Amino acid sequence: MDCIFCKIIEGKIPSYKVYEDNQVYAFLDISQGTRGHTLIVPKNHSNSVFDLSEEDAKAVFSIVPKLSNVLKKAFNPIGLNIISNNEKPYQTVDHFHIHLLPRYKNDELTLSMVNRMGEYQQIDYVDILDAIKSAMKA
Repeated sequence: MDCIFCKIIEGKIPSYKVYEDNQVYAFLDISQGTRGHTLIVPKNHSNSVFDLSEEDAKAVFSIVPKLSNVLKKAFNPIGLNIISNNEKPYQTVDHFHIHLLPRYKNDELTLSMVNRMGEYQQIDYVDILDAIKSAMKA
């Protein structure tokens, strides 16, 4: 497999390791969107959240508050974004990962917020909910 994150986990490509245990590896994002920008990845390869095992999900997500608090203590950000892009259009490495992005006053980092409030009617919400419930049963 030619996955850059798998190579980082295996030590074939150097990284700035922040955390490691039997299931999870966390390291500084080479792009450093903001100071302390950290990636959390499962050691087992999964292309995206859609094929992530429940066990790996538990392991990865259990580290999120721990590392978030470490980043808060280290850098005293005003907040933190937790981001995971899966498949198109924004995932650039096909290995599931979570970005922890500390936020700072005047950091000039922009994230597009989706706000379509008012575009949906009650019947739309009912249709959406029905589709989700049907998919849960399947």
